[in-house]
Amino acid sequence: MLKGRTALVTGGARGIGLAIAAALASDGADIALFDVDAASLGPAVEKIESLGVRALGLEVDITDLDAVTDAVSKLSAELAPPDILVNNAGITRDNLLMRMTPAEWASVIAVNLTGAFNVTRACVRGMTKRRWGRIVNIASVVGLMGNAGQANYAASKAGIIGFTKSVAKELASRNVTCNAVAPGYIVTKMTESLSDKARETLVSLIPLKRLGAPEDVAGVVRFLCSPAADYVTGQVINVDGGMVM
Repeated sequence: MLKGRTALVTGGARGIGLAIAAALASDGADIALFDVDAASLGPAVEKIESLGVRALGLEVDITDLDAVTDAVSKLSAELAPPDILVNNAGITRDNLLMRMTPAEWASVIAVNLTGAFNVTRACVRGMTKRRWGRIVNIASVVGLMGNAGQANYAASKAGIIGFTKSVAKELASRNVTCNAVAPGYIVTKMTESLSDKARETLVSLIPLKRLGAPEDVAGVVRFLCSPAADYVTGQVINVDGGMVM
């Protein structure tokens, strides 16, 4: 479905980002991965190339607009200008509000929200000129419901939802869609380290009674980038097992 398209996935060297990249590659898209984890980029590129498409991995700090602009120019030269953008990169610096430092607040906003702005800004001019583009921003159910100890993360993800709707309205006339996916509790390195009791507590909050897999998120992103979603824009789709209804 995506043969001839080029997709850029930020935070794409592992976890949810890599699952998204693999899903888009399985539909024929060439893949560019931006990540700060240089050691993971090589294996990630090999995995994507094994799916029969071209892949490029670049170490990029998405909080640096100049670095992002240069990286998008490089991928445009080596692969093609990106038709699909998935803003997946994100960090947490959890703390209670009264203990949260300005640095903990600023770093999460810088990566999760300003980083998405930087990469989107660097990609959309080409999309609008070609009159085709698909942007998917990875938000979180925490951006919808809040969470104690995550004021910075919740604010950044709520910001992503507002950003998504604004971009969708700005770019719709150019046939560029912008949607958000809001994962719930997904199996990651963090959740793998939880105690059995803590895991049981999490699962008790989820009607489907299991944690999600990265592939659960990737499947929805794949849909939003496919022709089946050509008439979908400005939406937030929860992938949370029914936790937030």
